[in-house]
Amino acid sequence: MAPANYKRTAHRGKLLALMLTGLFCVFGSFWLVQIMGRDDNGPNLNAGNAPDYIVENFSFVRMAETGKPRYVISGERLTHRPADNSSVIDKPVMQGLNTEHPPMTTTAERALVTQNQSQVDLVGNVDIRRPGSGKAQPMHIQTEALTFLPDEDIAKTDKPVQMTLGDATMNGIGMVANNATQQLQVGRGHLNYPPRQR
Repeated sequence: MAPANYKRTAHRGKLLALMLTGLFCVFGSFWLVQIMGRDDNGPNLNAGNAPDYIVENFSFVRMAETGKPRYVISGERLTHRPADNSSVIDKPVMQGLNTEHPPMTTTAERALVTQNQSQVDLVGNVDIRRPGSGKAQPMHIQTEALTFLPDEDIAKTDKPVQMTLGDATMNGIGMVANNATQQLQVGRGHLNYPPRQR
């Protein structure tokens, strides 16, 4: 009877030593992860919004519900961040493909695409051009920041705006341009309209 108890006790000792070694490894690994996560110069293991992909010289076509292309966004570089599903675009070019109205082409230094690609915030030398056709006169708008809602075909800003519409020029602060309804609202400013030619 005594030898059986001795074997059982020896087995428990080995099991206890193995469990203590595993526990030490677990706490050591946890401590190492915490130290590396706090080190600003080393790899940050807690970076929650690191990019998951980067695309160079890309072109993205958004389709309408009818199956026809609605607009194209292209640029030199696209950086996507999965935590908030946002994309940063360097040197973006946005081109509308609506056949019912004259298409607008918008360029800028950078763009932030958010809200499931339904909002584009353009920053730096924002330039909008729309060619003239039919009753619509050619339009050129310049500003420093602009929010574009491509699904609604609306561009808006609260920054100073310089606009040329045909032969008329306008300077103002704030603007809402709806290309779908061909309506334009400009905040306080002044309009220079040349006299009619006889």
